[in-house]
Amino acid sequence: MKTTATLVWIIYDIVDDKPRAKIAKLCKEAGLYRVQKSVFLGTIERNRLDELRLQIEAWENDEVDSVYIFPMCEADFKKVILLGQAFDKRMVNDEVRALFV
Repeated sequence: MKTTATLVWIIYDIVDDKPRAKIAKLCKEAGLYRVQKSVFLGTIERNRLDELRLQIEAWENDEVDSVYIFPMCEADFKKVILLGQAFDKRMVNDEVRALFV
């Protein structure tokens, strides 16, 4: 059976507090894990990712904000290089750490 789930990174720079908090909440509700203050990572169904993108678009301001959504296959994810602290260890749980092993 073919899976419709994909790994995804969502990285953002949102100027105002309210939309920034809302976007973080949307990412958490979608089952993504915060790995840095403005970076989320996780596995998500492709249809759900489309919904999340639309929800984020409704909150971000094209004039001043930046949002990057990087879907990634597992083979490419395994090629990710982590340097330095890479992510905030206080924010990352064992499930996320396991992705990098």
